[in-house]
Order: sequence, then structure tokens, then C-alpha cells
Amino acid sequence: MTYARKSVLLLGATGTIGRATYAALVAAGHDVIAPVRAGADASDLPLAIPCAMTRPAIASLIAERSCEAIISCIASRNGVAADAWAVDHGLNSAALAAAIGQDVGQFVMLSAICVQKPKLAFQQAKLAFESELQAAPIAWSIVRPTAYFKSLSGQLARLRRGKPFLLFGDGELTACKPISNDDLARFLVQCLDNLDCQNRILPVGGPGPAITPRAQGQMLFRALGQTPRFKHVPVAMMSAQQSSSFL
Repeated sequence: MTYARKSVLLLGATGTIGRATYAALVAAGHDVIAPVRAGADASDLPLAIPCAMTRPAIASLIAERSCEAIISCIASRNGVAADAWAVDHGLNSAALAAAIGQDVGQFVMLSAICVQKPKLAFQQAKLAFESELQAAPIAWSIVRPTAYFKSLSGQLARLRRGKPFLLFGDGELTACKPISNDDLARFLVQCLDNLDCQNRILPVGGPGPAITPRAQGQMLFRALGQTPRFKHVPVAMMSAQQSSSFL
């Protein structure tokens, strides 16, 4: 696809999907503005700019670099309530306000498919910002990937150490079509130019049929030549961990 060159502010450039999106933006010929917090590992991001990540600092950077669009890949690292509302909602909200104040024309948000049934703090925070973005006077795209292949890497490491594959519940409650980091990054970047992606919520996944966590585990065991072993974790444990983290 041919892209019109734009000056794009990329938030969350040091994250897994953020790094892939940084590479996709550079490959597409865009001018990348990548603010990062002081001390963050940006050794592989030559266009990174130290930034306080506050609304005034982001607004100043947008003005200085004549920013035309924002792609936000930011996400709280642990998902607990305080961090989720500060990052998934608060930092996105500050960036949106700065964008509107500087007449930026477009905002692309990386969300998650799980916000459809928000039970955890990070899901509620993302969904709250989704609503804010949809009501804002700016062209928007909300991308909800079903799952990342990256999320399986921790499980793979467990299996290589001889440990069982962790399942919430029976492992059959959900099914998804995982998408690779690079494919997701390219999809985020194409939202900048594809009018069909604007002012829409966009579920996106990889090719093939949807697979359950149990099926994912079975595939990994086969690939490693091991006998399948699963450990079942109660679904309620996730909610309990979220609640206890901010009591």
C-alpha cells in the first residue's frame, strides 16, 4: 500500500507493539516522533525523544514537530487499577487533549478485544478512553486485536522448563485468532491513510480459525515433542488479584 507521508507522534514506542509500530512507520516513510520517558530503553529507537509524558510536554512536542497524527500503543505494565487509570486512560486522555489543542487531525488507539466484557481495571480504563475518543472532534480509529502471539512466549518458556501450560478455567471459555506483532503494527499504520478505518472500532486477528487456550497449549506441546500437561487456574483469581492490588 502507498502511504501519504505524515508526521506521526507514536506513544508507547518502547513497548512490544510500539517497537513494531515504530519500524512499520519508518518503513512506510512517515516522519516518526517517539517521545519516551527518561531512563527508558530506547537504544534501538534512533528517533526517540526524552519527554515528561504530560499534557504540556506532549502539546509542546506536537507543536514543534507539526504533528499530523497520533498512534497510541501505550498500556499499563501490570494492569492494576492505579496504573491502568493513570496510563490506559489518563495518559491517553492527556495526549488527546494536547492533540485537539494543536489541531492534530487523527488519533489511532491500540485497545484490546477484551474490553467488550470489562471486568478488570485495565479493560475499564481502556473502554473509558475509547468513549472519550469517539466523542472528540478528531478522526479516530480504535483497533482491538484478539490476542498477540507474544502473549504465548511466557507459556513457551514454562513448557521448556518442564512446567505445565496454565489455563484459566477449563481452557475452552474463549477462542481467538492471534496476530503477530508486525502484522498488527502494519494494520495500525494503514489506519492513517485508509478512510474505511476511520471513525470505526476495528477488531483484528490473524489468519485461520479461532483457537482456544487449550488448543494453543496442545500445539506448543506438539512442537516441543512433549506430553500435554495443564494446570487449571480459577477464573476468579484474576479478579481477586486486581482487587487486592489496590486495597
